[in-house]
Amino acid sequence: MNMEEKKILSRRAFIKALGLGGAAVAAPAIVGCATGEKHESAEEPPVGKMTYRVNPNTGDRVSLLGYGMMRLPTVDSQASAREDGDAEIDQEMVNRQVDYAIEHGVNYFDTSPAYCKGRSEHCTGIALSRHKREEYFIATKLSNFNPETWSRAASIHMFENSLKELQVTYIDYLLLHAIGGGADGMEEFNNRYINNGILQYLIDQHSKGIIRNLGFSYHGDIAVFDHALAMHDRGEVHWDFVQIELNYLDWKHAKEINDRNTDAEYLYAELVKRDIPAVIMEPLLGGRLAKLPDPLAQRLLKRDPEHSVASWAFRYAGTYPKVLTVLSGMTFMEHLKDNLLTYSPLVPLTDDEMLFLEGVASDLVSYNTVPCNDCKYCMPCPYGIDIPAIFVHYNKCLSENNAPHDRMDPEYASRRRAFLVGYDRAVEKMRQADHCIGCGQCERHCPQRIKIPSELHKISDFVEQLRREKPGHAAAHGHHAALKH
Repeated sequence: MNMEEKKILSRRAFIKALGLGGAAVAAPAIVGCATGEKHESAEEPPVGKMTYRVNPNTGDRVSLLGYGMMRLPTVDSQASAREDGDAEIDQEMVNRQVDYAIEHGVNYFDTSPAYCKGRSEHCTGIALSRHKREEYFIATKLSNFNPETWSRAASIHMFENSLKELQVTYIDYLLLHAIGGGADGMEEFNNRYINNGILQYLIDQHSKGIIRNLGFSYHGDIAVFDHALAMHDRGEVHWDFVQIELNYLDWKHAKEINDRNTDAEYLYAELVKRDIPAVIMEPLLGGRLAKLPDPLAQRLLKRDPEHSVASWAFRYAGTYPKVLTVLSGMTFMEHLKDNLLTYSPLVPLTDDEMLFLEGVASDLVSYNTVPCNDCKYCMPCPYGIDIPAIFVHYNKCLSENNAPHDRMDPEYASRRRAFLVGYDRAVEKMRQADHCIGCGQCERHCPQRIKIPSELHKISDFVEQLRREKPGHAAAHGHHAALKH
């Protein structure tokens, strides 16, 4: 069986797992598994020191650290598990890490029918079912992105399948998944949840206790976020919690980086007005705030040499008092231990430390990277382009100041060669940016609302420019000019 046949079979299996049918190709494949870098720590987290927050709606005592089950460990820890998500999930390791998390006070586990190509709920259910039901809270989502799942029957089937896969009789925290997305955020919101009566169905399940907390996660069109909160204000629905993206870069700079996004400062303030607890996603921006450009990372380490760069971002998110829990996709035990150290217990940031991080965020914006979190919602590309890998390579070179941007730089030739060699190693030639035809399927699924085809074309033009140059003869145009966002 060749690789293409394997991809087709894998995709069919994912579609079958979601119960979507043949037209589900347009659904975002949220498939992250074993990705990210390990962060070693010699220190063992203490038991019994976890910081908790109380949900004012239910009295739930929720761990400030929430376990995101989006990127699960695989049997081959070196497997890239990119858009295909074919690497076998290491259930034994999932069990071990869940056990360790619960032992150290973590009790909130967040999954979705779409994570890891439909396998996350199943694996999460196996791991958690080995514990007493009262020891943990399960959060999952109605991930009915695709029009094939917009019917009432299909959406109800998805919800009921979540109960089955998770091996539970009720869901502690149920989210409408990623409202605001799509080409027309409001139209899609209505099609997914209003016109088919599914929101009312979920409200009914809430009243029966099958859903204990009802909320939504938000990405995209701010009009949909405001509309959902207006429904709350009018008494049409009571949101028990809302999941938003919050970190020290997005607090004031989300819109500056991409004018399609909304600053976390606004999102959080709107929830505080209504006394709605906030669940935080992307505290590390898909790992970007754990792998800062060297000068910024050194600034953090100099100020606090005893803790990781990532711990600053987790302390930042946890410092806000209306935050119920902060989600982290902890692929490796090292991730879990480092985050447990940060929240066992949390030492809130001081006002001076908050200002310090604002300075780091302002400088980070100047690096002008593509705001990709490597979440892989854009995958698979129908033309085989490895979109996240392209952006990861570009951002890495730019952040480490290794991109060939100044023809007067004496290191220009070596930087040029390193960029091109690294690009070919990171991304197969048939999957590089020059194969993008601009179909736009990826763009409507991007939580960061990146103009993906436009960015790919810029990178493709720049790569082509570098390849046309003869060694020792620099092009007239600089890197930043070619790729200015």
